[in-house]
Amino acid sequence: MKIDLTDTNSSKINKAILEGRRAVGTPAAGVVLTLVVVTDEENAYDAVKAANDASREHPSRILVVIKRHARSPRGRHETRLDAEVRLGTDAGSGETVLLRLHGELGDRADSVVLPLLLPDAPVVVWWPVDAPEVPSRDPLGSLAQRRITDMYAVEDPLAALEKRAASYAPGDTDLAWTRLTPWRSMLAAALDQAPVTITSAAVESEAENPSAELLARWFEVRLGVPVDRIVTDGPVVTAVRMGTPGGEIRIDRPEGPVARLAIPGQPSRVLALKVRTTAELIAEELRRLDPDDAYAAALRGPGGAPRPAAERRSGSRG
Repeated sequence: MKIDLTDTNSSKINKAILEGRRAVGTPAAGVVLTLVVVTDEENAYDAVKAANDASREHPSRILVVIKRHARSPRGRHETRLDAEVRLGTDAGSGETVLLRLHGELGDRADSVVLPLLLPDAPVVVWWPVDAPEVPSRDPLGSLAQRRITDMYAVEDPLAALEKRAASYAPGDTDLAWTRLTPWRSMLAAALDQAPVTITSAAVESEAENPSAELLARWFEVRLGVPVDRIVTDGPVVTAVRMGTPGGEIRIDRPEGPVARLAIPGQPSRVLALKVRTTAELIAEELRRLDPDDAYAAALRGPGGAPRPAAERRSGSRG
């Protein structure tokens, strides 16, 4: 079910949600949080699809904030809110409201969103593309317990990583870190199977990959060893190597959904290590709303401070 509202306000949107819920028989009791998605028109379709897919695991009220920038000087001074309310099969497992903010209203998005938040429910804000410099100080970000950004979506991911490190606040996270969960799980399991001293490490990936840089910093923090950043043709992270007195522990994933784990003195194993969809990444982030201390430590690296840009890569290949 879809309800279109033109030149409307938050009160009318709430009324439309209630009326639509009665019409389709959708209960509100199963909705566990509010997910605010801040995007542009170009990326709205993909963001809404990912949020709706994630809501099948975490039933949510999804508020999609789309700031419309007028081209004419007259249009820039026009302030208007248009909305599209989706319920039932059109809204995943919750309810979705697309909010198109015209003119100066785009600078006051929090005043539109605040009355639409579910009472006594957690709030998560996700910026699929252009995130603010300091997410925790953004008017929408300040409403949330969890703030999700994505360094893959910017022109210079490693410069964005340094900004995230400098502006980090509890509750911040980034999908570049979420993409590493299978890698970190497998590496931890490998070390459990071979409890040895790690003397060195290397991360191989395509150039300017923020996940690879976060993984290298995580190694430096957790293992206290130097980590080489080695550039390959990709895609994304292709291999991780850990040096030990008895040989090298290695996970290779040159391409595709399969990786190979090699541990000294043991037969090599094939592991499933696919590149996950955005919906799967968002669903993982919605499973926990407490601060991610591991992300904070990896983001800032050894000593708790961002690394200078000149130290980002210490090796190159191919």
